[in-house]
Amino acid sequence: MKVQLGVLALAGTLTLAACGADTGAQNAAAGGEGGGEGGSLVWAVETQPITFNPQQWGQNKARLLVHNQFDALIARGKDGEFLPWLAKSWEVSKDGLTYTFELREDVTFHDGEKFDAASVKANLDQLVSPGYNAAVAAIQLRDFSSAEVTGPYSLKVTLKAPDGLFLDFLASPYAGQVSPKSLKNAKDLKAGGPDLVGTGPFILDRFTPGQEAHYKRNPKYNWAPPNAGHQGPAHLAEITYRFLPEAAVRVGALTSGQVQVIEGVPATELGLLKSDPKVKVETSLNSGSAFSYYFNVSHPPFDDKRVREAFRDAVDVDTVLNSVYQGTAKRAWSVIGQGSPQFYDASLENTFGNNAQRANKLLDEAGWDKRDAEGFRVKDGKRLTVRSVESAPYVRDRRDILAQAVQAAVKQSVGIDFQPKVVDQGTQLKALQEDQYEVFQNSRGDTDAGAALNLILPKGAAINRTHFENAELDKLLADASASSDLTRRKELYAKVQKIVVTDEALLLPLYVPADQVAYGAEVTGITFEPVSGTPNSAYDIRTGT
Repeated sequence: MKVQLGVLALAGTLTLAACGADTGAQNAAAGGEGGGEGGSLVWAVETQPITFNPQQWGQNKARLLVHNQFDALIARGKDGEFLPWLAKSWEVSKDGLTYTFELREDVTFHDGEKFDAASVKANLDQLVSPGYNAAVAAIQLRDFSSAEVTGPYSLKVTLKAPDGLFLDFLASPYAGQVSPKSLKNAKDLKAGGPDLVGTGPFILDRFTPGQEAHYKRNPKYNWAPPNAGHQGPAHLAEITYRFLPEAAVRVGALTSGQVQVIEGVPATELGLLKSDPKVKVETSLNSGSAFSYYFNVSHPPFDDKRVREAFRDAVDVDTVLNSVYQGTAKRAWSVIGQGSPQFYDASLENTFGNNAQRANKLLDEAGWDKRDAEGFRVKDGKRLTVRSVESAPYVRDRRDILAQAVQAAVKQSVGIDFQPKVVDQGTQLKALQEDQYEVFQNSRGDTDAGAALNLILPKGAAINRTHFENAELDKLLADASASSDLTRRKELYAKVQKIVVTDEALLLPLYVPADQVAYGAEVTGITFEPVSGTPNSAYDIRTGT
């Protein structure tokens, strides 16, 4: 199988029209084919990045910043197809074990270093080096064997076993290409920052923690993927991302003209913004896993399936979501969200939840048949308490308010004492390591939902916080990852979803994460990534048209 630049260029010339993207022809007509007109933009974001190193990336909300500064080897098209980027073509052997890449010869890193086969090898070797990113090494690159430079711009990658997710990994932020020189010399490699450089359309030149990140245009940039809205340098001369975690503050900054774009539009303000003729609002569902409450089965009370089912049945999810998001959130029914329609199993819809009578019966049967003075259920003198410990940098979409709504629902319906807490990263890590939690909140924005499942569900997976082990489940996931047959993978993931959602009740799916962006009428070129559904980088954006 060989992918050629010329063949795929035609397939990738259009971006998502539904999301307001311009085609390359439209940009050319507007005088923007070469980019670089100038102008500046201020964009308010909900969450400050934990790291600016793409290979340590873990926040879907920070994805747009990653692709400002770093390019990947491969891009994704509007139908999910793989397109050339820094790799202009590739071949895959019949046995699926060898990938041969031909790379662009005109690419340079921000520090002046040449992008070539040796730099790609250095990045792959760094990703699997001990202590760098154990999760990626164990999951996304578990089948990676070696990378061999066969020519200045030719690279051969050998896998230990076929991996249908390998190309998806090379198109992800994790595969953002970093200058080998800065990999060696960065002051804080894992945190990244201005001294960790890529090849992207913008250069990070200033980061003020708690306030903003500032990017300037890379004047040499001329290697955008074929589905970009133009070629050449970015239109904007500079862009500033301000970190404004309070939703009302972001909206106020937009309506007062302090910023031109905001992401994380609150449901309470959505109607107001949509009615403003000077503001445009766009929404896109994210790919990957839905936002769910995963149940820790390693100790009581969720080691009992009846209690897990009771917690789910105690919550009227539609009512809870409407109270928090006022009709703007998409209800989830599975571990996979509807933003990944190729794998989502719609047959799970309306098969559980909102059944307080059944929930109370299940808890009685499980021995939680007494109540204390506050109305909470007790067993052997111990209250039915479940704890969730969430790290503050990962709180988005008013999830803290959502937790309070769920807390009230399970108390009122069945007498469960749900105790959600938002804490710093260190406190959360300690709780996770010491198994001092019963609910783990999570969503993943991976372009291929299979990557998310591999991180969450198998025995020993990086974020398997349920501690659930099932050999059949692990085999299904492994078989799905090894296959490149979409139909076959869909069948396997349907079985996976049945096990974790129906048979074992390992989670309570709540909503499908989405990105909502609002911006002034003077801003054009805002688009969403075709597969992930997250906002694109600022490469195609213009102001003052």
